[in-house]
Amino acid sequence: MAVPITEAPATGAEPDPLALKPDLERIEIELLLEGIFRHYGFDFRAYAYASIRRRLWKRIDEEGLTSMSALQQRVLHEPAMMEKLLLDLSINVTAMFRDPSFYVTFREHVVPLLRTYPFIRIWHAGCSTGEEVYSMAMLLREEGLYDRSRIYATDINEVVLQRAKAGIFPLDRMQEYTDNYMRAGGKRSFSEYYTAKYGGALFDHSLTKNVVFSQHNLVTDRSFSEFNVVLCRNVLIYFDKTLQSKVHSLFYDSLAMFGVLVLGSKETLRFMSHEECYQQIAPPEKIFRKVR
Repeated sequence: MAVPITEAPATGAEPDPLALKPDLERIEIELLLEGIFRHYGFDFRAYAYASIRRRLWKRIDEEGLTSMSALQQRVLHEPAMMEKLLLDLSINVTAMFRDPSFYVTFREHVVPLLRTYPFIRIWHAGCSTGEEVYSMAMLLREEGLYDRSRIYATDINEVVLQRAKAGIFPLDRMQEYTDNYMRAGGKRSFSEYYTAKYGGALFDHSLTKNVVFSQHNLVTDRSFSEFNVVLCRNVLIYFDKTLQSKVHSLFYDSLAMFGVLVLGSKETLRFMSHEECYQQIAPPEKIFRKVR
């Protein structure tokens, strides 16, 4: 867990005096994030401050450091440290058929829309290690739509993309995923999709034959195609309002007319500039259709 704001990192070292001076600490964090952007091109400057702060202190703790400045020194001069920090800063909490009720609603309300298209383009933004990408591939296969679909699975983090491509997931999570799959309206036996191999569960490679995994930064990169569905679940909650608005404009520009935007359960279109351009398909699920 991340260190609470009033506590120093549990390293056994003396507390960093700046940790007790929020204004100075914020300056150090802003300098670190600016340095990361200018040196590596990753832009975390508009991420929610409290979340970024917790993740930075987690890395400071694990490296046995005592200050943001010490972390900045390591990050700017050691690419390997930047790779570690990127894993901390990018959001990688996911599961297969996460929030099963969403998949039930998607089958009932979105799949009929997709049947009207000769070819379906889906963008899964912030796909992390790929569990939800494989979930969508299974759903499309079971609905007879996979062979005329293309899923673009993107993430800022190349490390997690490589894990997604490998398609090997922990065996000890298969019971949880099986339960999710059944509650999500799965039509087959979940165990048919994987075999126990390489110390984990290796999923059928045919599930990714129509998937393109690619690095993409929602903060700095532009739209790269026109899509019938854009999924970005549980990513925007880590952005501040300004950055959320910027990313929503990117999604709007990326969606074809009457395309579908899917957000996480705690995310919203309220107060965004394109709020009036969408209709919510099936409340309470955050599934919206672009109507103007």
